Amino acid sequence: MEAKITLLRGDGVGPEVIAEARKVLEGVASVFGHTFTFSEALIGGIAIDETGNPLPDETIAMCRASEAVLLGAVGGPKWSDPMAPVRPEQGLLGIRKALGLFANLRPVKVHPALLEASPLKVDRLKGVDMLVMRELTGGIYFGGTGREAHESGELAFDRMAYTTLEIERIVRCAALAARMRRNKVTSVDKANVLEVSRLWRSTVDRVMAAEFPDVELEHILVDAAAMFLIQKPASFDVMVTGNMFGDILTDEASVLAGSMGMLPSASLGEGGMGLYEPIHGSAPDIAGQGIANPTGTILSAAMLLRHSLNLEAEAAAVELAVNSAITEGVRTIDIADGGASVNTCEMGDAVVARLSK
Repeated sequence: MEAKITLLRGDGVGPEVIAEARKVLEGVASVFGHTFTFSEALIGGIAIDETGNPLPDETIAMCRASEAVLLGAVGGPKWSDPMAPVRPEQGLLGIRKALGLFANLRPVKVHPALLEASPLKVDRLKGVDMLVMRELTGGIYFGGTGREAHESGELAFDRMAYTTLEIERIVRCAALAARMRRNKVTSVDKANVLEVSRLWRSTVDRVMAAEFPDVELEHILVDAAAMFLIQKPASFDVMVTGNMFGDILTDEASVLAGSMGMLPSASLGEGGMGLYEPIHGSAPDIAGQGIANPTGTILSAAMLLRHSLNLEAEAAAVELAVNSAITEGVRTIDIADGGASVNTCEMGDAVVARLSK
């Protein structure tokens, strides 16, 4: 198979973890006889520095000409002024919108060898295997913002809005995923307060009853969901929620896996195109030190193989190689729990070495 893959290295540790994911993809190509062509484009802070734009037109064009996109991270102290008119995060939101990527898949699974790496009690972590389906191009992040004069000084606002169509399509994605797993969907909203959430809940009920009566459905308010993620995380199968709620809850869920560096994500649209990235940020405090955990990015590459290239065996091989490395004690410092650790490059090498096995 031949495929074009665009790499968006971004900022902070982004270039470091992308290098390891590319190494693994090259290993997959070698072992399975594929040809992957890689191109690089700018996004985020580095794009601002070089072009003045966090998402240059050239980047969008290159991504659209590819089968898939692999992204590192954006942002950092250099561009952190919240009052700046141009910010790295605009590039991240913009590429999702430009590519029509409305469904963000974030699997959360606890590796048995890393139970002690989480601050939670071990008995609460056993059996944790969930998929968070986050709506990605609607909600408060895309609803429009503004400021106006107020008697106290200023009034600022961010508009949260969802259409029926936006809710319907993400719910269908969640239900279809649940049918391939344990057949349960948990919808998270704030319907006791927000009108947007009341539309969300009624739409979920209608779609599930009409199209997925075989799939178990439960509704949970977002504050309760945050509590249950810690109290009984193994009770979740597929969780579906809006943009902001999903953003917050998946960062919380990363604690279950022991480190944000462990978790991958896939952002998908109507076609086969997808953008794949670890859920962590640019981690500027450790950038350039060679200690970032590339596992989330490598597992994002596995999701790329599965969802955009339809290479299930290859995706499973990458996941198995990661699991084998961790089981055999190969750990970056964030999951070493005080024991011996390897650097970023050595973690990637360990995964590649196990691909052929």
